[in-house]
Amino acid sequence: MPDSIDLNEFHWLLAIVQSIDVGVVVLDRDYRVQVWNTFMENRSGVQPKDAHNQHFFSLFPEIDRQWFSRKVESVAALGTPAFTVWEQRPYLVRFKSYQPITGQEEFMYQNTTLLPLRSPDSKISHICLVIYDVTDVATNRHQLQAANAQLQQLSSTDRLTGLYNRGHWEASLKAAYARHQRYGNALSLVMLDIDHFKRVNDTYGHQAGDQVIEQVARLLHEHVRDSDVAGRYGGEEFGVVLSDTDKVGARMFAERLRHAVEELQVLFNDQSIRFTISLGVADLSQPATGHAELIARADQALYTSKKTGRNRVTVYTG
Repeated sequence: MPDSIDLNEFHWLLAIVQSIDVGVVVLDRDYRVQVWNTFMENRSGVQPKDAHNQHFFSLFPEIDRQWFSRKVESVAALGTPAFTVWEQRPYLVRFKSYQPITGQEEFMYQNTTLLPLRSPDSKISHICLVIYDVTDVATNRHQLQAANAQLQQLSSTDRLTGLYNRGHWEASLKAAYARHQRYGNALSLVMLDIDHFKRVNDTYGHQAGDQVIEQVARLLHEHVRDSDVAGRYGGEEFGVVLSDTDKVGARMFAERLRHAVEELQVLFNDQSIRFTISLGVADLSQPATGHAELIARADQALYTSKKTGRNRVTVYTG
């Protein structure tokens, strides 16, 4: 039997285990609970007397039994600790998150440590599981990632239309041209411009002009594929990069879009605004020196559409 000093130290140790803000569970080699601290009681709703000698997997059926058993057996065999981190496994046991600062998370994110506990004969007869609540760390990481994603989106999209801005759109075209150079896949570019846009602004005002631009962008969103890249080139001019598409397919796309705009009515201050677009199409069936030459070809075709009556599609022929 331990002397009084040892017994006091044992009581101090128990007091510390009960009061620290981490989960402490001691399991025997049959995975039955021997120690269950206040943290575990408060988070699980199971009192120590009810947890004692209960099988750990019956208390937490959500645990991957095969995976956890391998971890425990490794700790027992090697006599060294093992760890889990929330980035790889968000939690070991599913507890609700009650932290006021991190209330938006539905569960507690956890890091865990498995420690071998040696008996007086040096055998490892028990394993200590320590559970750390790292929900605040995970939440901060998620918020930072969301903020970075938002900043990335803001830096690559046009504020008015939600389409890609010129910088991102042109970088995408450059990358698509590089893929064409390497693999020989088809690539087309459609440039389009709102006809008589100045007249819209002068007649109805700049707010109406913005609404017209927004509606053209909406139609672009509806007509492009996931693999296409649509962007605002500047002012009332737009560009669409069509990967794996030759000038025949690009012309069909352009005609569908032209027709959709022709059918469109934009309502502004109880007035109906109707307008059209002109489009130019170019592809790489003729070799180009770079992506800028493809832009020049599509722009030249667009200029021809403007010059020959507007509300039409012209395909660059060289």
